[in-house]
Amino acid sequence: MPSPIGPAVLRALTRDGWLLFATRFVRLFAYGSLSVVLVFYLIGIGLTEPQIGTLLTLTLAGDTVVSLYLTTRADRIGRRRTLIIGAALMAIAGVVFASSHALWILVLAGTIGVISPSGNEVGPFLPIEQAALAQVATDRTRTEVLAWYTLVGSFATALGALAAGMAIGGLHVTLAIAPAGRYRAIVIVYAALGVILAVLFAGLSRAAEATRSNEMKAGRTIFASLSGLDRSRDVVMKLAGLFALDAFAGGFVIQSFAAYWFYLRFGVDPATLGAIFFGANIFAGFSALLASRLAVRFGLIKTMVGTHVPSNLLLILVPLMPTLWLATLVLLARFSISQMDVPTRQSYLMAVVSPEERSAAAGIAGVARTIGAAISPLFVGFMFARPSLINLPFFVAGTLKIAYDLLLYREFVALRPPEELLKITQRPGG
Repeated sequence: MPSPIGPAVLRALTRDGWLLFATRFVRLFAYGSLSVVLVFYLIGIGLTEPQIGTLLTLTLAGDTVVSLYLTTRADRIGRRRTLIIGAALMAIAGVVFASSHALWILVLAGTIGVISPSGNEVGPFLPIEQAALAQVATDRTRTEVLAWYTLVGSFATALGALAAGMAIGGLHVTLAIAPAGRYRAIVIVYAALGVILAVLFAGLSRAAEATRSNEMKAGRTIFASLSGLDRSRDVVMKLAGLFALDAFAGGFVIQSFAAYWFYLRFGVDPATLGAIFFGANIFAGFSALLASRLAVRFGLIKTMVGTHVPSNLLLILVPLMPTLWLATLVLLARFSISQMDVPTRQSYLMAVVSPEERSAAAGIAGVARTIGAAISPLFVGFMFARPSLINLPFFVAGTLKIAYDLLLYREFVALRPPEELLKITQRPGG
């Protein structure tokens, strides 16, 4: 019997599942809108490129600490409560960024609060939502559900980027507001969406909470007690290390810096940038759906690596394009396959760890990615301060990401998830 696809999988979701899709949309819409204007806003209030790189690095570093603390305790203090705390930190950070020009205050708010300079997930949200969705899906539908979840996020990020670009243009035409004021309006909207997110999380039921074990394992190590990992420790640590490398590479070309690169190289205004990244994220979202079909045929690891390598080759080509339309075309081509590794990566992690350790595994893997991504903006800030080096981040990112792909394939191609092992045993002579 063929596995259900598309809407059939979504119809099987519980009310909590749909609510988690809604929170994903609101959150990524906020992240997408902020990512287009954040660097412009910080420059508009007087920060230099090196200061911005330092701020974004410390912002992501602070998110690492906060996320690690919250995600490794989410199953004890409650997933719903943890998600509400994260939403509150997002709203507070937005308010502070919109109201202060002092670098030390922005650093404090960025490190404690939740700010996404990349348009991608930060904070404790993704690991907890990911574990909850894997809990309500079967092995056969898990990748498909996570693919739709990825699509919702990409579509929301795209809409956020487009809306921010249009809003900035509209404020300039209708109200003649100065650039910094226009960008500040987007930051205020970001804070308001954090409040809405908290309200939505408050609607989660007890069914979204982790299943508690009736007895604690005797002789648990200190690491297991603190991290929530026991049997899955080795595989999670290996994957986390590789994910950190991938995220470190991606940090060189986060959406905020990519948008600013288009401005430096071609003089593109924020409204046009919003349209470009709207298209890019739409392509990325639909690529996630295709990934679930490829994974059924070729397996999760082969799909991750086979789609990620050409995506990174295209990334290297972007700064080599002589015109705006060629650079945009290559960027869109890259985004059309760049997200195929996201639902497959998430599904693979959920498949190869013990069910009772999924929240902790997702949290640690997410923190590893945040650590990796937190370091690279520091270097990018200095590169962008030197006109001769503004193309270098693309080359560094693409090369390191290809290295990650090759290492991932070597280490994990033989470790198959349950659905792939079942498929092998069902083959004639298997």
